[in-house]
Amino acid sequence: MSAEPSDLHYRSLTETAERIRRRELSPVAVTEAMLERIGRLDGGLHSYRTVTADLARAQAAQAESEIAAGRYRGPLHGIPVAVKDLCFTEGIPTSAGMPIHRGFRPDHDATVVRRLADAGAVLLGKQHLTEGACIEHHPEFGRPVNPWRADLWTGASSSGSGVATAAGLCFASVGSDTGGSIRFPSAPNGVTGVKPTWGRISRHGIFNLAESYDTLGPMARSAADAAAMLGVLAGDDPADPTSLPAAVPDYLGGLAGVEGARGLRIGIDRAYNDAGADPETTGLLEAAAAVLRDLGAELRPVAFPDHQPLCAHLAEVHMAELASAHAATYPEQKQRYGRWLTAGLESGLAMSPVDYARTTIERDRFKGRLVRLFAEVDAVLMPVFSFATPTWQEVEAIVETEISRLFRFTFPINASGSPSVTFPCGFTGDGRPIGIQLVGAHLSEAVLLRAVHAYQQATDWHLRRPPLP
Repeated sequence: MSAEPSDLHYRSLTETAERIRRRELSPVAVTEAMLERIGRLDGGLHSYRTVTADLARAQAAQAESEIAAGRYRGPLHGIPVAVKDLCFTEGIPTSAGMPIHRGFRPDHDATVVRRLADAGAVLLGKQHLTEGACIEHHPEFGRPVNPWRADLWTGASSSGSGVATAAGLCFASVGSDTGGSIRFPSAPNGVTGVKPTWGRISRHGIFNLAESYDTLGPMARSAADAAAMLGVLAGDDPADPTSLPAAVPDYLGGLAGVEGARGLRIGIDRAYNDAGADPETTGLLEAAAAVLRDLGAELRPVAFPDHQPLCAHLAEVHMAELASAHAATYPEQKQRYGRWLTAGLESGLAMSPVDYARTTIERDRFKGRLVRLFAEVDAVLMPVFSFATPTWQEVEAIVETEISRLFRFTFPINASGSPSVTFPCGFTGDGRPIGIQLVGAHLSEAVLLRAVHAYQQATDWHLRRPPLP
């Protein structure tokens, strides 16, 4: 086997997989390099809650032995990855960012964890998240640090997954998204995240936030790497009756042999995108749209459906479902919950049944309007949020005074269950990463990934790396 490249930790998952398949790289050596980097850098980044070094070494050794014997399983075989610490891992601490679950060791794996293992992936560990997958990190656990700038927000609940992926502390990770928590950390950390169609990936064996909105998905440094992950994670699961029985396409293979974005109809609602937006964010989105147009996409003006009636009480609906998920421990152990999560649970418990019913009705109406929109276009291009990546201080002020502004472009996509791919498109003048999202009809992940992959072949934003040793 050839020597490891000095920037191995930043090489793409797909390139590393091919070198492992050809036995030019050793899964054991790759895993040791990643564990060394985690040990050297993560004390300052705090992206991991638990590092599973012994398990990773055992899985890497098994992968190396299998590949040497000609039993190659596919593009994740021998690849070191990680999962958000709300995914159950048998015998391994799983806390969901909550001190109340600090000692919990599940007796089984989540389906996503099992599927990664079946694909031969190497589990480096469990990644940090906000308390209960909500907005704030519990003070006992601290919070991850953005590798681009320490004062910048890391995104909401899948923050550890975003930081670790951006910092080269794993080749890809699994996050979850209920109101934006794959898209939020993908944008500030400069990575590519897929929030798939609701039900596309099994949720069996996770701590839930709001079950009818929760979605698991991959976070990686490119659309191709995310496609490799999605191909393993997606699919029907008898253990999760809400998982979709639809066939899983070859997402990674589908990126090759097609003309990228050519012929795709991409809708843009400039009035919706630009309202209250800062000029740099708007400018970078328009520049990305121009690249897609040059690649052969047809840009069409559209009117994104009005979601104000839907979003009026959507946060309370999430909290009502959260209260259901925490019924065994809240309010009985209220004193062990953090400030924000306590307030959210109380608002959920106090929600009016009429408001819950009204929001459910509006949700169905909104979903119907989106179905009609996606009969006219293949995807819609929009921001993740209408401002540059905020600092911690800025986002705390937004959460306290105008939280709806934060969720404007994400909540509606959770409500509709639509897939979205978030990808980096540039930086502000003061070095803040900007990410945007491409949203599509149900089960259109292959189309979205194809378009983003084409964009990433024509640009290098996804290749930029934070200033780390």
